[in-house]
Amino acid sequence: MTPREAIAALPPLRTVIAENDLAARKSLGQNFLLDLNLTSKIARSAGAIDTGTIVEIGPGPGGLTRGLLLEGASRVVAIEKDTRCVAALQPLVDAADGRLTLLQEDALSVDVTALGPPPIRIVANLPYNIATPLLIGWLRQADAIAGLTLMFQKEVADRIVASPSDSAYSRLSVLCNWRCATRIALTLPPQAFTPPPKVSSSVANLTPRVPAPQDCRIEDLERITQAAFGQRRKMLRGSLKSLGTDAEGLLSRAGIEPTRRAEELSVPQFVSLAREWRAELDA
Repeated sequence: MTPREAIAALPPLRTVIAENDLAARKSLGQNFLLDLNLTSKIARSAGAIDTGTIVEIGPGPGGLTRGLLLEGASRVVAIEKDTRCVAALQPLVDAADGRLTLLQEDALSVDVTALGPPPIRIVANLPYNIATPLLIGWLRQADAIAGLTLMFQKEVADRIVASPSDSAYSRLSVLCNWRCATRIALTLPPQAFTPPPKVSSSVANLTPRVPAPQDCRIEDLERITQAAFGQRRKMLRGSLKSLGTDAEGLLSRAGIEPTRRAEELSVPQFVSLAREWRAELDA
């Protein structure tokens, strides 16, 4: 029996859930995706998965993991915190014939860039409660990541791809689109999951820009956007005071009117602010 046949012969995911008492835990942000047609579609949207290392976060009963392996992933490293899921995934590890490694870890504490040979691609139905912190951490490591294919609550995915003046435009929009090219690959209704969440979910593709932007430091851009969007209803001359700087002077040096608000600025304008703020700190 080939590995593909062995994976196809595994019990249905609903059986795996029932036999291993895998009721989704709200505390872990779990909503399981069981339709292998959908998980295979997500795997295909990730691009070239037949080389390097695919990192999956929170595989649960293994729906997306099966999709990745069936679509030809050469090496998958799955990070799972829930001990119940670790046990339930063991038959899939055996069937994958060396292509699947399972780590029982907290994804927030794992350096994904050290998990295998490059190119590193992250493909995951992210636990809702840690999705944004994980993404921002990966943006800081984007030099070593070839691509991210990530499922979020739809409103979070909308923020990732939003443009200035969109209602969803946010700090996350600026950080993601400065460092990556972004797009929505597909949107799934709540009924696609077990248990169904209260909102729809979307898969976002983020492709880190090569070469990496050198126009500012990501840490400075994080701080500037945190201040600007932290009080987004205020004009920038007010919201940027939390930086402990002369906000109007900073805005003037960046060529930005002090009466503008955060959602009106383009990514390059935020970069200018971050660069001017860094010059002020280093002076």
